[in-house]
Amino acid sequence: MSDETKEIIEETAKEEPKKKKLLSENTVEVLVAVFLGITALLTAWATWIGSLHGGNQSTNYTTSNNLASEGNSEYNAGMQLYLSDLMAWNTMMEYSFDQILANAEGNEIEADLIGQKLSTYAEQNCSSILLNAINNMDEDMSSPYEVEGVISEYFVTANELLEESRQYLEQGKIDNAHGDAYNLVNVIYSVVLFMLGIVGVFKRIPNRTVVLIIAVIGLVIATVYMLTIPMPTGFDIMSFFSGQ
Repeated sequence: MSDETKEIIEETAKEEPKKKKLLSENTVEVLVAVFLGITALLTAWATWIGSLHGGNQSTNYTTSNNLASEGNSEYNAGMQLYLSDLMAWNTMMEYSFDQILANAEGNEIEADLIGQKLSTYAEQNCSSILLNAINNMDEDMSSPYEVEGVISEYFVTANELLEESRQYLEQGKIDNAHGDAYNLVNVIYSVVLFMLGIVGVFKRIPNRTVVLIIAVIGLVIATVYMLTIPMPTGFDIMSFFSGQ
């Protein structure tokens, strides 16, 4: 091959454009640094919000237990009041029977005294629930406890407290589920951080690019999933800056 031919080949090779790489080494390094920063910030955010959910969960569970304890106490008090009224009603029935006998025997004075005694006893020993039930009795009823809803009135406060306790318990379960969801997000972010950290281990740019793309996909998936998780109840980020 002549010298002239060699020169032509060398000039032709120089004139051929070099293939451009999709991502250069510097570009990959910059992207890794950027996504490392974004992932670190999102991890901190997810950790913070998850801890707020955990705090709400603990508060709701504690409140639920306290309300349940109060509700049980009120239930016991309602049961004691019911039993006391039941005994009072039985005693009143005995007085009423004696009054009927006195009237039957024509002893009106004794009947009046028994009637006064019956009224005084009812005022001193019967609860307002029993007295109202007695006033609402019709002729076909032999007991005030046949009045509709009278027994449930003894446990109104207890039922309200127990229902409120149940609501706090359910909210605590929801907060627990949301906290677990944020923990899952943190796990995914940890994997993303790991993959971004090992990008530099690979020597070839295509290998680095593949690992970077997988890490970014994981970052996007975790972020989208995190955005679907509700924020903690009563969360207001401005309150943390205003001190309220």
